[in-house]
Amino acid sequence: MTGEPLLQVEALQTSFLVPGRPPLVAVDGVGFEVGRGETLAIVGESGSGKSVTALSIMRLLPPRVGHITGGAVRLGGRDLTTLSEADMRRIRGKEIGMIFQEPMTSLNPVHTIGAQIMEVLTEHEALQGPEARSRAIQLLETVGISEPATRVDSYPHEMSGGMRQRAMIAMALACNPSLLIADEPTTALDVTIQAQILDLMLDLQERMGMAIIFITHDLGVVAQMASRVVVMYSGQVVESAPVEEVFNRPRMPYTAGLIASIPRLGASVGQGRLRT
Repeated sequence: MTGEPLLQVEALQTSFLVPGRPPLVAVDGVGFEVGRGETLAIVGESGSGKSVTALSIMRLLPPRVGHITGGAVRLGGRDLTTLSEADMRRIRGKEIGMIFQEPMTSLNPVHTIGAQIMEVLTEHEALQGPEARSRAIQLLETVGISEPATRVDSYPHEMSGGMRQRAMIAMALACNPSLLIADEPTTALDVTIQAQILDLMLDLQERMGMAIIFITHDLGVVAQMASRVVVMYSGQVVESAPVEEVFNRPRMPYTAGLIASIPRLGASVGQGRLRT
């Protein structure tokens, strides 16, 4: 990474209030940087703190329960942890977009896909009426949805899982953000659709020049998507390095265990037990 980083996460700590118990520290001292146009992968097992880190960056923690209790998140030099909610609303969607794991639970089932994209355009770009609708159709076409002029009036349940995720990507990129956070965006999809979505994201990144934080437990996806990787365990960063270095010379036993748990093509049962 060269030049000033786009995003700097410094000693981030996030805690959750648990009735009758001390606060649960879910993210403990996490730090990393993301350069402009770079793809950083955050990997780790379920419960390692990957998604909580992303939600902390976006300031989307559960109200009254989740709290950022330390550190800083700087986007272009501004510490997002000190901004008001009104200021964060202006940043979400416009400067940082986010794609979630399951679009069916992220999209509003009672509004059309077009209406939900148009809401983003109205909020951040002041587009309304036919102009907003035209832009929504253009975005659906950009993400590879066929017959976008018809699909703009579809409800989420009328689309396949892959189409819903494409619509989520269109919504996240509607305002051409400088950073896209993708929280396991292909986990709920079959392998064929997963490959299509990954190729789409790489193509859009090349065209738009955005940075991506890709959260996943799939090291095969990491090898395809990222230039650098952060490995998390128990709420902490245990390793951070270029992808090639992590795969070829992992420094931490936990990282080596993650890599060793990947099934090898051509391996037989007699060649040893799969590490988990």
